[in-house]
Amino acid sequence: MRHGPAEDSSPTGRDGDRALTPDGRNRTRAVAKTLNDEGENPLSIVSSPLVRALQTAEIVAAETDLAQRVRDAKGAGGSTGAVEIRRELTPGGDALGLVRELARAGRKRVLLVGHEPDLSMLVSQLVGRHLEQGMMKSMVVGIKVDLPEAGGTPPTNELVTAFRFILDPKTFAWQRS
Repeated sequence: MRHGPAEDSSPTGRDGDRALTPDGRNRTRAVAKTLNDEGENPLSIVSSPLVRALQTAEIVAAETDLAQRVRDAKGAGGSTGAVEIRRELTPGGDALGLVRELARAGRKRVLLVGHEPDLSMLVSQLVGRHLEQGMMKSMVVGIKVDLPEAGGTPPTNELVTAFRFILDPKTFAWQRS
């Protein structure tokens, strides 16, 4: 998921401090509600430490009642129910390496919250699908990620992936595989 619409500049002047706008908060809530209504809610949320991404992640966690769902599932997939902050999701970070790490750890239904153009590049690396307009703010792209089957061939760093869906944050239209 790309972070929601954010202010053009922050009071500190630092890009990493830019916060979501009121419209950005509302759009993110609406996207989270749509994910929840369609049964696509995450069991883990991992966010860039930049303010706009972290705010987006926290809104999704609250709107989908992440902490309660994880308690009900007794720590499903290694999740704590809290938003996890990872530097790999900052602009220029190693998001693909993070995806590999999460897959090796057996994490399921993980929502990564980050930035453009990194997320579009990650989608392309994982499923070979180019997003013509990139990822709009608050857009969600669902991808199934697995490790290769054991045995037969030597282990590799390659992942087995499949495109699942795109959720348009403006129209709430689903593009499914």
